[in-house]
Amino acid sequence: MYDFRFPDANRFTTWFLLSQTWNAMFRVAEKELVKTGLTPEKARVLWLCADYPPPLTPAEVSRFVFRKSHSTAGLLDRMETEGLIRRVPKRKGHPFTEIQLTDKGQELVGPAKETTIRLIAELMSPLTGVEVEQLQEPLRKLREHALEHLRVELRPWSGTGWGPAPNVDCKEL
Repeated sequence: MYDFRFPDANRFTTWFLLSQTWNAMFRVAEKELVKTGLTPEKARVLWLCADYPPPLTPAEVSRFVFRKSHSTAGLLDRMETEGLIRRVPKRKGHPFTEIQLTDKGQELVGPAKETTIRLIAELMSPLTGVEVEQLQEPLRKLREHALEHLRVELRPWSGTGWGPAPNVDCKEL
């Protein structure tokens, strides 16, 4: 793997380091989660289904996993075909389609959570607690600046579990 170091261009070096770090960590997650029969995307959706206060809509899933709606629809289609989730159609008093875990999805969410928690602990272990805290603020600034370019707004996370970042979820403007 290349270690990019641009002379007099710290921002480029940092950009490539962030990109390579995320991609490497995601590949590790793919490798480990395949043992549970899931992809990282499917694991996130199952975890969201388990922890998000109902009703959970496809739009909320899309915002949470930070995917375009058509891409999320394809992911939900595959998960429904595999029997991991079910879509409950719009009905009186519930103006949106809801996403719910099936029994099969419920069985897999526990192993997916355990694997993800273990991976996060392992992959973040080179950093001290202080370093992790120090890293969060610059990453939040970068995320917020990028979201401004995308016209996406952060709002308080109402769930009881994990989110895209502590206490936030995304809402498109």
